[in-house]
Amino acid sequence: MAIREILKYPNPLLRKKASPVTEFNAQLKELITDMAETMYAAPGVGLAANQIGVTQQIVVVDVSHKDGKNKLIPLINPEILEGEGSVVDEECCLSVIDYCANVERFSHIKVRAHDLEGRIIEFEADGWFARVIQHEVDHLDGKLFIDHLSSLKRALYKKKRKKQLKEEQELAANNDK
Repeated sequence: MAIREILKYPNPLLRKKASPVTEFNAQLKELITDMAETMYAAPGVGLAANQIGVTQQIVVVDVSHKDGKNKLIPLINPEILEGEGSVVDEECCLSVIDYCANVERFSHIKVRAHDLEGRIIEFEADGWFARVIQHEVDHLDGKLFIDHLSSLKRALYKKKRKKQLKEEQELAANNDK
């Protein structure tokens, strides 16, 4: 059990499509525990496995922060079966640092996934819960929330991030001297 490093844009692993999980074992449970600890420490409300460099179809979600009790929901091989309605709201991402933007998502979704034991579960989600699941499932397809933005907004973020990375490299080079 450990807190893992969250990959930051433009790391290429964030663009890689995740593979389905086929073995439901102790290693999977340990990975999910690490993902939960990483998400809570960040702090965040969702985390996809490829955000920590594991290209498997696993997400953890917990939108219960308002009531102070953790209610972790691990979803393995999640699929959005249906979506309806439309709502625009602000999103941020643990992998897309220093940037939030309004994104249009379904307001209601139907989801199928496996639980920790490999059993198929189906449920419906609305509002914020639905938004978080859609955001995390996008990660498993190699998509980031910025992909839902206009090309201009995306370009502005990429330029800002490139400048940040250059500054980080210069600072690291100066510290090595």
